Amino acid sequence: MTNTTRRRFLSSLGLVGGAAALAGNGVLLSGCGKKAEEVIVIGGGFGGATCAKTLRRLDPSLHVTLIERDSRFVTCPFSNTVIGGMNRLEDITHDYAALRDRHGVNVFQGNVVGINPAAKTIDLEGVGSRRYDRLVVSPGIDFRWGEVEGYDKAASLAIPHAWRAGEQTVLLRRQLEAMPDGGTVIIAPPGNPYRCPPGPYERASLIAHYLKQHKPRSKILILDAKEKFSKQALFEEAWKQLYGDMIEWVKGSEGGTITAVDVKQRRVINLIGEDFNGDVINLIPPQKAGAIAQQAGLTDNSGWCPVDQRTFASSIHPDIHVIGDACLAGSMPKSGFAASSQGKVCAAAVVASLRGELLPEPSYVNTCYSLVDPDYGISVAGVYRLREGEIVGIEGAGGVSPLEASPEFRKKEADYARGWYASITADIFS
Repeated sequence: MTNTTRRRFLSSLGLVGGAAALAGNGVLLSGCGKKAEEVIVIGGGFGGATCAKTLRRLDPSLHVTLIERDSRFVTCPFSNTVIGGMNRLEDITHDYAALRDRHGVNVFQGNVVGINPAAKTIDLEGVGSRRYDRLVVSPGIDFRWGEVEGYDKAASLAIPHAWRAGEQTVLLRRQLEAMPDGGTVIIAPPGNPYRCPPGPYERASLIAHYLKQHKPRSKILILDAKEKFSKQALFEEAWKQLYGDMIEWVKGSEGGTITAVDVKQRRVINLIGEDFNGDVINLIPPQKAGAIAQQAGLTDNSGWCPVDQRTFASSIHPDIHVIGDACLAGSMPKSGFAASSQGKVCAAAVVASLRGELLPEPSYVNTCYSLVDPDYGISVAGVYRLREGEIVGIEGAGGVSPLEASPEFRKKEADYARGWYASITADIFS
């Protein structure tokens, strides 16, 4: 961090609101000369970036600072298209220029190393402590290193998880390119809950698409800790149609649960002591809330963050809101769309709290598209509401792609998937 950047950031945290501003409903937002209320958002992914942008839209008098470690954000959604050779990493990489220049969000690249809920301060590496009036934490996930024996952060440099998009995505792609025809790819998904429930199965599909074209004698073995998975019937129907017997899925009770890995031998070992060798191994470890949430004491024994599901205020530290993959959000899955939806609800809750207003009854949505090949898409959508303080799905709302649909129908869903990605990333980052 340069001295100029540091001075600009420190100065920005002390900005004072200008002339009085009125919202469309006539509510006084800030008085002349009154110090702008400081809302800090930690994490610039689907949840955090959406929340920061929405805060400024709802109340332009707020001083909103988005703190993110990286200068650009690489999305996990559509990262499987990079692994499968359909896109480049730059196609799923986004910057924060529009949030800063068009929407007035103070975007700061830095690393938050501590949160003091009692003092309402954060500690920034190399900068020091800064105070907030409201804090939103959207830290994503961290991994439960060591729960699979032999698999730690260092091991992931040889056996990638690719469950954070970026370097790991490219590493897995390069390993597939280097694999011989006739080789075996092992994918080992974790038990629930984890980020993007259908993600491992979309990954298997798009890897199969690549192998079918370039290495058709190869196999994909999915060793799954679960007994079933999201959109299973749709995936299995598609695999049979498109890839024959290239993909094999093994559920946890029949040997799918991986307990150990031998990095040097490129071997995984299951719960009953069987071992499997793979030319390429993609081991997705068990997960928990991001490290800063752990450090700040925002997690419970599950490793995730319990929240008031109406406002996403922490159940442990109510002046801190937690959104996205890190939080426990009832029936909502841990997905990019869900995080963005939560970011909007959370922003409305923060603004209502600062104004002393009641929060309107929130609603939440999630849509999850999966590509099985470039012209074959499937989806699941859900609409959610609060019931006795818990986010639950509304019966009859949303839905799942039908089985035995026509190729034209599947192609439209693939087009919708690409349209969804373009739309949501534009909504957040443009």
